[in-house]
Amino acid sequence: MEEIYRQAMIKLRGMWQFRWLGLTTAWLVGAAGVVGVILMPDRYEASARIFVNTASILKPLMTGLTVMQNEDQQIAMLSRVVISRPNVEKLVQLAGMDAETKSKDQFDSLVDTVSTKLKIMGSGRDNIYTLSFRDTNPERAKRVVQLFSTMFIESGHGGKATDTDAAKKFIDEQIAIYEKKLQEAENRLKEFKLRSLSQGSGEISSHFARMAETSGLMERAQLDLREAENMRDTYRRQLAAEESAPLAPGMAAPSAVLSELDGRIDAMRRNLDGLLQRYTESHPDVVGAQRVIRELEEQRAQAASSQRRPGGGVPVFGAPRATEQLKVSLATSEAAVASLRARVAEYSNRYAKLKAAAGQMPQLEAELAQLNRDYEVNKKNYETLVSRRESATISGDMQAVSGVADFRLIDPPRVSPKPVAPNRVLLIPVALLAALAAGLGAAYLAREIRPAFFDARSLAEATGLPILGSVSMVINDDRKTVERRSLIRFLGGVGALVGTYVVGFAAVAWYAANRSLG
Repeated sequence: MEEIYRQAMIKLRGMWQFRWLGLTTAWLVGAAGVVGVILMPDRYEASARIFVNTASILKPLMTGLTVMQNEDQQIAMLSRVVISRPNVEKLVQLAGMDAETKSKDQFDSLVDTVSTKLKIMGSGRDNIYTLSFRDTNPERAKRVVQLFSTMFIESGHGGKATDTDAAKKFIDEQIAIYEKKLQEAENRLKEFKLRSLSQGSGEISSHFARMAETSGLMERAQLDLREAENMRDTYRRQLAAEESAPLAPGMAAPSAVLSELDGRIDAMRRNLDGLLQRYTESHPDVVGAQRVIRELEEQRAQAASSQRRPGGGVPVFGAPRATEQLKVSLATSEAAVASLRARVAEYSNRYAKLKAAAGQMPQLEAELAQLNRDYEVNKKNYETLVSRRESATISGDMQAVSGVADFRLIDPPRVSPKPVAPNRVLLIPVALLAALAAGLGAAYLAREIRPAFFDARSLAEATGLPILGSVSMVINDDRKTVERRSLIRFLGGVGALVGTYVVGFAAVAWYAANRSLG
């Protein structure tokens, strides 16, 4: 801490040697600052307030049908777009501010200056925007704000037709792409279904249901075939017994004939019961069996009546008739067996095909699921794009009718009666501080340029040589008097500088107060 204090005192003593240079610099800078503040041109501010009404009756009515945009973001974007360079160039030309420019560089510089002076300030939730501009000419400032307000209001009218058309064009292109994809997916799905139909395949559940159904039909046909074969074998045995029965010429043993007829009737009735379980009474096999039973019963009745007559014999005139009926029934049974065999073969073939196709069902199901998934995705995207296109169309029409929002000029452009800049009351003290800082800076720079040593230690530190001794200076009364007068003159110069600034500050404050009252 002591070292820091010593170094500070050394620097101050060095600066004190150049105090008159610093005081002269302070006076020069102070005078220039005062002249600059006084000569600064007055600037007047023109302003206007605009209310932006974003609450439209169309918005709640069109919710869900249109694309609702954030009005606050749109208005913020408009506030930035309206101060774009093309708009500012147009504003400068309309206000006649380019009359004094003689070159392109001057015009560009003027446009940059105007862009920095144009201000749009929002008030937050109230949606009230203040447009302001400052210029040395109050009438020109008012004209600029009036044109600026008109441009800001017109920028919110008419909607974004270009953006809407570009969005609709892009959506139409995407719809055409997805429409083609949807058609390709539909064609692939159709070809797959036709191929699956030709292979007799479908869903796994329905495929195995058809397999079970075919297996049941095949087993039923096999059972019918066995029954038909049994009936056919019965007819064959009955016909063989009829043809091989030993009879006397013209007569047959009464008991043997009756027993044979009873056996045939019982067999035919059992056969008829089996047929009625499978067919209706109008079936040809049922009708034939009933006819054979009736004929056999007639033959038995004739044999029984003949047995009661003298002679006790039974004529055999009914045998040829029974043999013919048995042959007819046998032929019918043979046809039924052949038909059932064909049916069993057909069901067996179908079952074999379904069983062979069952191994391919998981792969077909996976392929069908993928095709359906691609089709559903393309269909959903297509329908979404079509819906978005309709929303874009309605949004563009609504925006063209209502615009971004309703702009209302609540405060017309007006200019302040007194200048808003420069603030000379604040600039005068700033100029004084700048003058004092310039004086201190000049003395410090002079001390750095022409350094001096005020003690032996500083000299030893600077040269790196040992100091053997030092000679002190004895100040007499005359020397003290001279230094005292020099200090008084210096303090008087500093006081005069500060006093001059105080007087100037009071005069500027008085002038500003009288001007505001006037």
